Amino acid sequence: MIEAELKARLADPDAVRSALAGRAEVEKAIYRDTYYDTPDGALDRAGRELRLRTVETPDLVRHLLTFKDPAVDEASGSKPEHETTVAAPTAVAHMLDALGYGASIAFTKDCENYRFSDGGREFLATVVRVPEIEGTFLEVETMAEEHDVDQALAAVRDLLGELGVAPAELTTELYSDAVRAARA
Repeated sequence: MIEAELKARLADPDAVRSALAGRAEVEKAIYRDTYYDTPDGALDRAGRELRLRTVETPDLVRHLLTFKDPAVDEASGSKPEHETTVAAPTAVAHMLDALGYGASIAFTKDCENYRFSDGGREFLATVVRVPEIEGTFLEVETMAEEHDVDQALAAVRDLLGELGVAPAELTTELYSDAVRAARA
């Protein structure tokens, strides 16, 4: 499956939160992301991502191992995504390291997740703050088959418009790149 996703740096986060509150209840979460790569950065250069994520909500802590292939849509950065739940994240981190994939960057995201259906599609809208980056972001995603990516992205764009997000707010900046720049 492909994660058809668009991201925006919000001009008015409170207005977007208000619009989202009319669609779903918010689930607050902390994401602790660690990205892995080879010492020479081969995954990053190829547009691939290997991530171990811990998601902490008031009710649950879960761990996810995610691999993303290169983008199938350059304008949005939408990528095929393969993800599985992990029971022992420390063991997985050790295995990745032993296989030559060391931690290349780690950071935390404060997230507000809104899950809902619209127009026959399931959406996840996430309001994101990364403490090391200025601004508040919105990620809106829906899963799609490869033949359906254009339609899925059109649905995401329509939804962003309904939420009051202007096209000028869209960004393809990666959090990992922004955190690296902030730490430099």
